[in-house]
Order: sequence, then structure tokens, then C-alpha cells
Amino acid sequence: MQQTLKDLDRACRDHGTFKVRWRSKARWSPSFRFPDAEQISAERLGRRWGRVKLPKLGWVRSRWSHPLGGEIRSATVSRKGGRWFVSFLVDDQAAPPEQHAMPGTAVGIDRGVVVAATTSDGNFHDQAFITAGETVRYRRLQQRLARSKRGSANRHKTITAMGRIMSRVSDRRGDFCAQTAARIVTKNALVILEDLRAKNMSASASGTVAEPGRNVRQKARLNRAILDKGWHRLELALTNAARYTSTRVVKVNPAYTSQRCSICGFVTEGNRQSQAVFRCKAPGGHQPAS
Repeated sequence: MQQTLKDLDRACRDHGTFKVRWRSKARWSPSFRFPDAEQISAERLGRRWGRVKLPKLGWVRSRWSHPLGGEIRSATVSRKGGRWFVSFLVDDQAAPPEQHAMPGTAVGIDRGVVVAATTSDGNFHDQAFITAGETVRYRRLQQRLARSKRGSANRHKTITAMGRIMSRVSDRRGDFCAQTAARIVTKNALVILEDLRAKNMSASASGTVAEPGRNVRQKARLNRAILDKGWHRLELALTNAARYTSTRVVKVNPAYTSQRCSICGFVTEGNRQSQAVFRCKAPGGHQPAS
């Protein structure tokens, strides 16, 4: 509880006292953190299992996913998809190199709703995070949820089943972003991203009763596509992976970046035929690599 109060105090100082709101009961996942590293320890019992010692809980058997790789600083226990997880903050004593292994290399990344990330060297990074069967099951669960009574046990079971599906989808998205970011920063000393505000771009267009929004259904589909591709999560993964390779991640103004020719600077809507095809409409017809 002391750590929870510290988090509340930090949120008030960072965002303002009257801008801090209670978490949604429907979307909140229980979690709490143990900051005292002296009372935390972890042991491996076999190839797949281990045990963790936590304050007030004692030794708890857990699945051993991978080695900790450093000295434990804190532990966070959270519930996701009907399961409990414990994650550790460790000090791995790793110092970033003075410069990148391949200095002078650079790449630009275009994030889209058809292909998650397209780099200026012509590579496409994309993956389907939800299977066809999971889509059907999730849609049926949504129908069941709409017919259930608020606060009932059946409604809670339906929400839990939906959470299991979405937790698997989220794990695949996180794994894709981490692997893609690792490949990109390993090969490039400079990574350029458009400064996209995914939270603002995926806001609802429903408006108010007095001023209803326009094209609400089309905007909702666009919002789902943006969130499904994990734009912000890829940006966080790049920033995190760049610390180990001394890669610089630079964000630029996204205005007209997909329409401007990188050779002559000519800007027009017709330059970008698709996310994968760019052909300059200026006299001469340049065709940059991006």
C-alpha cells in the first residue's frame, strides 16, 4: 500500500491533482508491486518451473520463463487473462556501447494499417495477431456479454474468457514488436519515425448529443486497425532496444512525409500510390527507395 500511495503521489505531481481519475472497474487488471529487493528472491527448480519468495506471501511456485539476468530490484504481481504473473525489475549491469556497430547506417519507418511497419530499405514487417477461430469465438463472447446481466457470475465468466483471447493476441503483438525492433536497431545506427500520436488518432468520432460525429463507423474501423497494428508499442520497443545498441531514435513531423519525394522534395498526393509503391510525379519521375 505504501508503493500504491507513492504511485498516486507521482501521478498527481506529473499530471495534476484534478486530472487523476479512478481506474475503470471493467478494464482494470489487478496489480501490485514489492519495492523491497532484500525480501525478494527467485530460485529455479527445473527446466520449466521455479519458485519466488515474496513479502507476506512466502515461497510461491511459478513457471520459469527465462533467466533473470541480473540483480533483483523490485517485483510486480499482476493478473492477466485469468492468470497471475510476476515480473522483476533487475539490474543487469549492462553498459551501452560508445557507438553503433555499423555507424552511418540509417532507416526510416512508415507505420500503416495494412502493413504494420515498412522500412525505407524495402522490408515489410507485418503479422496477423488473431486467428480466424479466435475472431469467431470472441465475436460470440461479445454477443453473450451483451445479453448478460450486469454484475452476474455469467457476465464475469464471459469477460474472463474474452480476456484470455485478448491476452494471447496482446502477447503475440508484443513479441512481434520486440523482435522487429531488435532486428531494426541491430542493423541501423539511426532510426527515423513519424511523430504519430496513436492515442489521439484512435479517439472516438461519436461526438456529443448536440453535435454528433460524422463517419463514426468508418472511424471506428480505422481506430481498430491502428490499435491492432501496435504503433505505440513498436515505438516503445524501438526505444527500449536502442539502449543496447546505441541507436538513435528520432521522431519527425509526420506532415506530408508519405507524399514528399526524398530526392527532389516534390509534394503531391499522387506520389504515394500505396504504402509499398512511391513514384514521384515531378518532371523526371524519381522513384526513391522509400
